[in-house]
Amino acid sequence: MRLPVNLDYHSHFPLDPRVHQKLCDAYNDLDANPHATSVAGERAKRAIDESRTPVAKLIGFKPTDVIFTSGATEANNLAITGVVPHATRTGKRRMIVSAGEHLSVLRAADKHKHQVEIVVCPLLSCGTVDLVALEELVTTTTALVSVAAANHEIGVVQPLRDIAEITRRAGALLHSDLAQAAGKVLVDTSGIDLVSVSAHKIYGPLGVGALLARRHVRKLLDPMVAGGGQEGGLRSGTVPAALCAAFGTACELASAVMQEEARTVAGLRDRLWEALRNRLDVQVNGRLDAYRLPGNLSVAFDGVDGEALVMRLRERVTISTGSACTSTSLEPSHVLQAIGLSKRQAESSIRIGIGRFTTVEQIDFAAVVIADAVIELSDVRRRPRA
Repeated sequence: MRLPVNLDYHSHFPLDPRVHQKLCDAYNDLDANPHATSVAGERAKRAIDESRTPVAKLIGFKPTDVIFTSGATEANNLAITGVVPHATRTGKRRMIVSAGEHLSVLRAADKHKHQVEIVVCPLLSCGTVDLVALEELVTTTTALVSVAAANHEIGVVQPLRDIAEITRRAGALLHSDLAQAAGKVLVDTSGIDLVSVSAHKIYGPLGVGALLARRHVRKLLDPMVAGGGQEGGLRSGTVPAALCAAFGTACELASAVMQEEARTVAGLRDRLWEALRNRLDVQVNGRLDAYRLPGNLSVAFDGVDGEALVMRLRERVTISTGSACTSTSLEPSHVLQAIGLSKRQAESSIRIGIGRFTTVEQIDFAAVVIADAVIELSDVRRRPRA
């Protein structure tokens, strides 16, 4: 068994070998500017347009809704920032984001707090959005509501159908970051106007993702990047044909195996959870039922520093304390605090991500070394000082 065992899938889902082969072939076959009028350029452009179909199919949108970006972070920024001019023009100057959003949503919204009113909707202790509070917050002056389909730390899946009904009644747009949910769980996107995805969260390559925007929304968006007007004028710059082709392949695979894979991964997650709770005093963060990503486990060990645990295990098992985007932050997780955990509880938490290539052998190994490390750290903490 190769070490360290990767249980940090939320940060990055390893490239599927079939996607890797597609990427290598595409770099050979599509080495041209897709916006040029050459034969090679036209071939690259066709490959890009063909890759829109599997991306759109996985999400439940149309191929013409796909705007390729560098990833979900850029897509989130385009969704938030792109709607601001529309909000100011129409007088719908309120934007609502959930308290558990990824920083790419929270910081993109905060950047416009002098132009529009940014309102944060609270989470319940189970991790889902407080629908009662949301209904009170969403008014006819609301331009956009942004709620991730599944949380990037605690893996809780949001009731998007209920959220969509609330936003639709008020005439607001609904954006959802599907970076963690796409390809892992079925998401009803029929009531969603804008969706963000990243290829490397679906076993695809780093550096490509998409914002999917329905036709009636595209004309409301203002681009963030000025240039040649690619992607319908909403994302200027040369589109990477090879990355898009590989992204499409990753989405095709996800569509084909998602439901069976979810059952397998959930079984591994539950196996690890049972092994940990049989040896340790451990608390799961958020709900642990069907409304959770199958490969997610966020847990707190009372009195054990999560960062110290991560560092002690790093040569044997790769886990994290939270989002990779906040790994250098000294502040405790805003997500965990949003569901009511104290600072101490948040700092004693770790995030585990299980995926397509995780094996039973790896899970059993990880259960032993994680439990041993927690016990060791607990003993050190209780040891009297000389």
